[in-house]
Amino acid sequence: MKCNRSSERQREITIIMGAKCFSFLVLVVAMVLSMFHAQSDENVSWGDQTVPHKMGMEKMTRLHFYFHDVVTGDNPTAVRIAEARGTKSSSTMFGALYMIDDPLTEGPDPDSKLVGRAQGFYGHSGMSEMSLIMGMSLVFTGNEKFNGSSISVFTRNPITHTDRQFAIVGGTGYFQFARGYISGKTYRISGPDAIVEYNCTIIHY
Repeated sequence: MKCNRSSERQREITIIMGAKCFSFLVLVVAMVLSMFHAQSDENVSWGDQTVPHKMGMEKMTRLHFYFHDVVTGDNPTAVRIAEARGTKSSSTMFGALYMIDDPLTEGPDPDSKLVGRAQGFYGHSGMSEMSLIMGMSLVFTGNEKFNGSSISVFTRNPITHTDRQFAIVGGTGYFQFARGYISGKTYRISGPDAIVEYNCTIIHY
């Protein structure tokens, strides 16, 4: 009698242990599947896709206009927004940073036809030479063809040189995927104000 009761008790323990093991295995499998699903979602959730793409025929556009940088007066288009600790004692204004919204005109006269605006910033980046680092978008408004389109410029500008070149690194609208350069030539300087002639050579699609 005691032997039968002992055998039944052992069977009950075996069944209970088996059920617990099965539940544990189900939990482990669920966790693994959840982790795998999460990793799969991470790989595709933001639309990672690379496909072959053929660009159209390249075109070259040349533009000519004048850039007016006005620091003085009642309505400056270039405003100093920051400076370094030693800017005031620097012969090159090293560390001074300006935000700009400079007009671009058809001719050198500030009252000539407005063809766009140069919006961005420039900073005095030379410690021993007057030079700028410029980051700006030239946004065109002069005619229906280019209206709203822009070219992006990020470049060094050694402003004491009469002739210099600026890098075109991108564009929007008519000038999508733009690259090229701008030949800049100082037309007139009056104190900190300047008028610069721009000849742009733009490669785009």
